Amino acid sequence: MIDTRIYTFLELCKQMNYRKTAEALHITQPGVSQHIKYLENLYECTLFNYHNKILTKTKKCIELEQSARSILSLNDSLKESLRSNDLVSIHIGATRTIGDYVIDQIVMELLKDPSIDFHLTIDNTEVLLKKLNNFELDFLLLEGYIDKNIYDSKLISKEELVGICSKEHPFSNKEVSLFEIFQENIILREQGSGTRALLESFLLENNYSFDSFCNKSVINSYPLIEKAVENNIAISFVYDVIPKKNPNLATFRIKDASIYHEFNYVFLKGTNKEKKLQLLSINQ
Repeated sequence: MIDTRIYTFLELCKQMNYRKTAEALHITQPGVSQHIKYLENLYECTLFNYHNKILTKTKKCIELEQSARSILSLNDSLKESLRSNDLVSIHIGATRTIGDYVIDQIVMELLKDPSIDFHLTIDNTEVLLKKLNNFELDFLLLEGYIDKNIYDSKLISKEELVGICSKEHPFSNKEVSLFEIFQENIILREQGSGTRALLESFLLENNYSFDSFCNKSVINSYPLIEKAVENNIAISFVYDVIPKKNPNLATFRIKDASIYHEFNYVFLKGTNKEKKLQLLSINQ
């Protein structure tokens, strides 16, 4: 059995506010304080510091948080394995590039399998990591950056970030300079997107930012981005898997630059998801 005070602790780690934690758990604020005090006495350490009305986590708190999340995940796996039926429940999250362009055939196969209770969430990196932290998902398929102190990962592949444009655009199938790219109307993904973060990091390394572009727009739908690019309204940057699946798009690259990033399986440290990972093995 899991001590209920652990759930209070994890909720406080999430909310970082005693009042909001009490409201989320439908208990009193003194009750939250008592639960945290009990754990601090049990583990003989300070879990939170409160200074200038700001609550912060101690190093011991972060260590306990990671361990607690792992224990709860393993507990869920145990409950599932002890069920009398053979139905395997799998809840995964994928960023838009991977979900819409990489795993479509695998998803079709999983949907055909009556022994699998399959759930797929497609969203940006930031949203998916929050869901993973809240145990709403078993693991993720991400192209974004992750904190390897909190998460374990397993490489799927390394993919190139390329520019896309209309086949009639002057950039079509060429290498162009950053100066030339900055004169264009660019469509970016929304804040929290792994693709956006990768492009932003590349620009910062070269002492530029998104403000360097003459005109920029933000769209969180790849089909809409593709349509705008096909119609020669704008350019964009995406992983190479997207133009490979759309013959109406042309690609271009930045001179003297190669932008690659990993696609990874991502899961909470200390959790054993090998069985479920095998069901979604992209490289088999």
